[in-house]
Amino acid sequence: MSTADLEIPKPEYWEAAVAHLMRRDRILKKIIPQHPEVWLTSRGTPFVTLARAIIGQQISTKAADAAWTKFIDAVGKRPTPVAVLRVGVEGLRKAGLSQRKAEYVQDLAVHFGERRVHPEKWAAMDDEAVISELIAIRGIGRWTAEMFLIFNLQRPDVLPLDDPGLLKAISLHYFSGEPVSRFEAREVSLAWQPWRTVATWYLWRSLEPTPVQY
Repeated sequence: MSTADLEIPKPEYWEAAVAHLMRRDRILKKIIPQHPEVWLTSRGTPFVTLARAIIGQQISTKAADAAWTKFIDAVGKRPTPVAVLRVGVEGLRKAGLSQRKAEYVQDLAVHFGERRVHPEKWAAMDDEAVISELIAIRGIGRWTAEMFLIFNLQRPDVLPLDDPGLLKAISLHYFSGEPVSRFEAREVSLAWQPWRTVATWYLWRSLEPTPVQY
């Protein structure tokens, strides 16, 4: 996870999404202009994006960054399924991953190595079809699959209701800091369609200005 590379182009829909959100949502109309030179980017292969998402589950951005650094020290700067399988679960444990996350990353490598998943087809599949294929892998639930849709496939209308950062931002900006339910978050998001990914991304920025990158 690192700051966005400004040489990487914006998603083709970004300007249309920003115009829509600025017009439809008074909160985003204030937030978006505060982040004029950053946008959603991804440099990772499907395997790397998913590995980073698994390693970053349920820990802070800073902790996830440190864990990823140790991981690539163990498997190489461009992690591949073959490299992860070569290191094995014990090697991943020595690199600092928990037993569970080491097993999850190993299982991810097995799925890619044995072609149990079909990343070459994902771009042509709808969101729910991609999610269904991904959650068959140990350690990948809906949140991780939605992070993949956002950061790797750059799908424009993903609303990750299991993401604590999104719920925190909605609570802060729309409910005066009061706890917010998934139903309430979904209601707020109705004005964002069909650009809920972009709204989510800017709400993340309102909490943590440095963009997360998978």
